[in-house]
Amino acid sequence: MPYGNVITQLKTNLQTAYRQAVDADAKLDQLQQAGHGKFSKIFGDEQGFTTKSTRFLPYVQELAEAVTQLEQQADKALLESVVKRLALLLSTLVQFKEQSRQ
Repeated sequence: MPYGNVITQLKTNLQTAYRQAVDADAKLDQLQQAGHGKFSKIFGDEQGFTTKSTRFLPYVQELAEAVTQLEQQADKALLESVVKRLALLLSTLVQFKEQSRQ
């Protein structure tokens, strides 16, 4: 496995993203029930995700599938894409958490 250590780190970060996404999605459910959260997707088309969702977990799932693909076949372009999208997802989750506290 050419990216062994990188894959391990990606999986660790995906676990973090998953836990944060569960919390964020619960908060989004609360906001939607209160009449807020009127948007069609979290990330725009230009941000590299093929998923189009109003919740975070589908984006985590997309990245988990990409990491599985990386395990099977080393692909530098895919690795760069996964790292960028994972960083964006994690930073967005942190920003959402901070904003929802206010």
